[in-house]
Amino acid sequence: QLQLVESGGGLVQPGGSLRLSCAASGFTLDYYAIGWFRQAPGKGREGVSCISSSRNSTNYADSVNGRFTISRDNAKNTVYLQMNSLKPEDTAVYYCAADPGPCSDYESDYNYWGQGTQVTVSS
Repeated sequence: QLQLVESGGGLVQPGGSLRLSCAASGFTLDYYAIGWFRQAPGKGREGVSCISSSRNSTNYADSVNGRFTISRDNAKNTVYLQMNSLKPEDTAVYYCAADPGPCSDYESDYNYWGQGTQVTVSS
């Protein structure tokens, strides 16, 4: 089956860091754009970042730009999201998703979704 599995979430204090992983099985990530989305309680999913299949070009939401870094390791079939200087407003369930086309802000463009990993930023 085609699956994405997120891991690496947890509880961290404001200003701390976490590294999320998105591992693919059943398909190869090399030719997919991979996006990270997040969903806080009572809110819809928000696009966080995306890495393309072309030269690993990256995009970031203004709210995380300069603090988060997306990267991919095709040999491990895995995409990462390094999150630094975390803030309480970063608290959400984080999802990764695969897009057969270019990076997109629209959820409907992503074919495959993980089940999410919880990130909680609190003192």
